[in-house]
Amino acid sequence: MKNNHNNCRICNKNIAPFMSFGEMPIANGFLSKDQFQNEYFFKMETAFCDTCKTFQLIDQPQPTKMFNENYPFFSSLSKYMQLHFEKFSEYILDNFISSKKDTFVIELGSNDGIMLKNFKNNNIKHLGIEPSTNVAKIAKDNGIETISKFFDENLAEEILSNYGKADAIFSANCICHIPNLNSVFRGVFKLLKDEGVFIYEDPYLGEMLKKTSYDQIYDEHVYIFSITSVKNIAERNGLELFDAERQITHGGSMRYMLAKKGSRKVSSNIHTFLKEEDNLKMNSINRFDIFKEQCEKSKKDLFDLLVKLKSQNKRVIGYGATSKSTTILNFSNIDENLIEYICDTTPLKQNKFSPGMHIPIKDYNNFKNNYPDYAVLFAWNHKKEIFDKEQDYIKKGGKWIHFIPEVSIEP
Repeated sequence: MKNNHNNCRICNKNIAPFMSFGEMPIANGFLSKDQFQNEYFFKMETAFCDTCKTFQLIDQPQPTKMFNENYPFFSSLSKYMQLHFEKFSEYILDNFISSKKDTFVIELGSNDGIMLKNFKNNNIKHLGIEPSTNVAKIAKDNGIETISKFFDENLAEEILSNYGKADAIFSANCICHIPNLNSVFRGVFKLLKDEGVFIYEDPYLGEMLKKTSYDQIYDEHVYIFSITSVKNIAERNGLELFDAERQITHGGSMRYMLAKKGSRKVSSNIHTFLKEEDNLKMNSINRFDIFKEQCEKSKKDLFDLLVKLKSQNKRVIGYGATSKSTTILNFSNIDENLIEYICDTTPLKQNKFSPGMHIPIKDYNNFKNNYPDYAVLFAWNHKKEIFDKEQDYIKKGGKWIHFIPEVSIEP
């Protein structure tokens, strides 16, 4: 989605990119050979608004190019994420829903219903908003009320007419996808009851800067939020950030808790986080110049390591065809000459090719039945889950290549 004259999406002030990652494909756009010629690319540049302190992409592809009937990400495939969403649901039920009678909850970006099923099982009136029709269908087939549309203040009016106001609106790894965020926050304001809460989780800017995890930046992630930026966005739209909690999901996330301004006491956590972000210079453009240098170093170190292993005739594969890996591979110019293939358990990705660099995606059994010398851990945020699963590979001398927080090899 073209950003008019490089203006900030939140406050409309002029912004300039501090870094370009070059031409990037759709991160989840796994494709067949006959689609190579017509593959879509966009110029991926990042900026930091010095006014509202929001980290963002300058341009983003149209939402329908990213979220459609071929969206290949299914949250329920990860046992770890299933457990996380169970706990997230319990947290909302225990802390913000005093009575299940006449309660109504809404999830933005509900995917295959992995989280909403916990409310359905408690006989709570619910609604999922999921624009990707293939994953939404799974939720619907499981009896979860779902609308396949993009959320904004206009859809909020429609929901208000058909369902009424909500006690809680929540989201996980979705709000950072939506370019017109002011419209989303205004829609949330309209839908919330006076004492209602808006709770969402997304990758946290502080963790990305700390770990140089630049793979968090791709087409879907139009924003990487900080406490400061969320506070500012909320205040522009009648909401207030009243609490926040760190989460370990997706390599380091933050859970933001918002409500209508003045309806809830603001936790001391917010002051603590704001002070911490100032101390870490997260609200200064100079910090992002350092981040750029760290990204360039990481890119060079990974490429050089793979070239060295190739010269030694070592077999190297990728583990996990993640959306995040698209940024790593394309920014670092890594193709099948350096990585033989990428294994993945998602059927929709198998027997296709990675976006942009066109590395073959193969069934997980290719890895299990013929171990490589090295595996690049693209799904690094699931390291514990993966290492528990791959004890045999490790015992047989298999080595892991990491690129977060720096390029290294783990025996």
